[in-house]
Amino acid sequence: MKYITFINKQRKIAAGWIDKDVVVDMHEASNGELPADLVTFLEKEEAYRGLVEKLADSLNIDDAGVYRKEEVDLLAPLPRPVSVRDFYAFEEHVKTARGKRGLDVVPEWYEIPVFYFSNHLAIKGPEEEVARPENCRWLDYELEIACVIGKQGRNIPAAEAGDYIFGYCIMNDWSARDLQQQEMKVGLGPAKGKDFATSIGPWLVTKDELVPFQKDGRYDLEMKAAVNGKVLSAGNFETIHYSFAEMIERASADVTLYPGEVIGSGTVGTGCILELGTDVHRWLEPGDEVSLEISGLGKLTNKII
Repeated sequence: MKYITFINKQRKIAAGWIDKDVVVDMHEASNGELPADLVTFLEKEEAYRGLVEKLADSLNIDDAGVYRKEEVDLLAPLPRPVSVRDFYAFEEHVKTARGKRGLDVVPEWYEIPVFYFSNHLAIKGPEEEVARPENCRWLDYELEIACVIGKQGRNIPAAEAGDYIFGYCIMNDWSARDLQQQEMKVGLGPAKGKDFATSIGPWLVTKDELVPFQKDGRYDLEMKAAVNGKVLSAGNFETIHYSFAEMIERASADVTLYPGEVIGSGTVGTGCILELGTDVHRWLEPGDEVSLEISGLGKLTNKII
């Protein structure tokens, strides 16, 4: 299923799922038996699963809480996730990005998957505008996949980590490269170069929907990014060095993970202007439209203002 958060015809924020062009407000359609937001839903998803399956099989367009897609406005599937960790897991991106600065990949990168915390209160959804920070002139997109934790766990071994993943979505880790470059000279970060916006969406796809894309223990998912309709980035998720299972093992070491936490993959090779170089495309400017598209996960578009 594809779970969503949206604004309904009554202009209220609701949560549920989308099936082709039909949208279900799960709280309204279940007469209040299902919660009104996805984080609360994820906390007890196993208990709700039977009711969801029953409703999904029985509802039609004339029932309460059922809308046509054009009658609603999609938001980020988790407008306020519990947290956002973003990893650095694609070797090609690491090599190219560091190489642009005259640096090699440090040996430690091959020893542990590393991450930083991003701002879980600055989430953007499909078609939402993203404001370029006032002092930024090197605005960049980053083409990523995120997984969402669906079950509480601590010290989760990689072999069991798949049980803790509820689903996946597209993630755009917007980056103010000039702010990031300045702050990281101090030895901390990235922080201010990242905390103004992160886009996720357009929906949260349950992990069973990606089974057809499995290949040799990985997911064969084409990943593309376009600016103003021109494709700039093209990669594949199967090239990732660290799996989400390994990321979860690292993130949960001596720490409890909770339903509704988001874990980003980091940028796929060629997946940002920093890698491509400004001779391929200038930094993003107000008026630009950026679209990320990933097999099985949909398309996520935002406009820069």
